[in-house]
Amino acid sequence: MTPIYAQAHDYSKYNVLAVDDIPLNLLLVQKMLGRFNFRMRTAANGQQALDAVAQEKPDLILLDLMMPGIDGFEVLRRLRANPDTADIQVVILSALNSNEDVVKGFEAGANDFIMKPIIMEKLLTCVVTQMQLVEARRKA
Repeated sequence: MTPIYAQAHDYSKYNVLAVDDIPLNLLLVQKMLGRFNFRMRTAANGQQALDAVAQEKPDLILLDLMMPGIDGFEVLRRLRANPDTADIQVVILSALNSNEDVVKGFEAGANDFIMKPIIMEKLLTCVVTQMQLVEARRKA
């Protein structure tokens, strides 16, 4: 069976914002998704993420939780509180992996939660699923 992300599709029309304070994590995500031509932008902290979203609304945000200053939970709350950004698909990528953290992430408004270390196939499947939801919303 062909993985969902390997099926022929033009991913270049999708804008993904990856947010993480660790440059190596951003590079890893860019490499994983770059193979499929997603349009990638990055932000190194919560404030940069909010600024990037205000500049150009992404289709999907891949959001770390543990960052200095504005953490991922607060970024998510602010996105969901703003009518202009409330509908952005957000997937948390985090080393926080307790049930409490996962629940807190979903309560803040996450669409999905992936624990680090990131497994490429899981990330790609999750991202493609989120893009299918974006596409369905566009057609509605």
